[in-house]
Amino acid sequence: MAKLRPVPPRIDYGARDYWAGTIKMGLSKFFILRVLHDAPLHGYDVARAVERVTGGCCSPTEGTIYPVLREFEAGGFVTVAEEVVQGRQRRVYALTDSGRAAFQVALEAWMEATAALTDTGRAFAKPCKEDCA
Repeated sequence: MAKLRPVPPRIDYGARDYWAGTIKMGLSKFFILRVLHDAPLHGYDVARAVERVTGGCCSPTEGTIYPVLREFEAGGFVTVAEEVVQGRQRRVYALTDSGRAAFQVALEAWMEATAALTDTGRAFAKPCKEDCA
C-alpha cells in the first residue's frame, strides 16, 4: 500500500493578506532593531514602539517579539538587564555596538529594496483615464 503524502496548504498569491503578512514578517526584525536604536525597552514597550513608528503597519505580538529578542541576545546584538517595576520583574533589552551596526546594514538593505519597489511602482502605475491635472 502506497503512503499518501500530505497535501501542503494552497497559498493564495493573489491575496493581499498573503503579501502583507510576508512583508510584515520580514520587517519585524528590522523594526525591533529600529526602536531599540532609540532606547532600551522591555518587550511590551518594544511592541508598542514598533506599532507607533510604523503607523500601525507592523503590530508584532509577544509571540513574534520574544523569539526575535532571544535570537538577538544569543547573537550578541542586544543585552538584557533585569529590573523590577512596580513589583514586577522585567527584562529590558538594549542594543550592543554589534546591534547598532546590524541596524545600519539592515537600513541600507531595506532602503535599496524600497528604491527598487518605488521604481517598480512607477513602472506599473495605472495610467490616468481622466484629466490627471
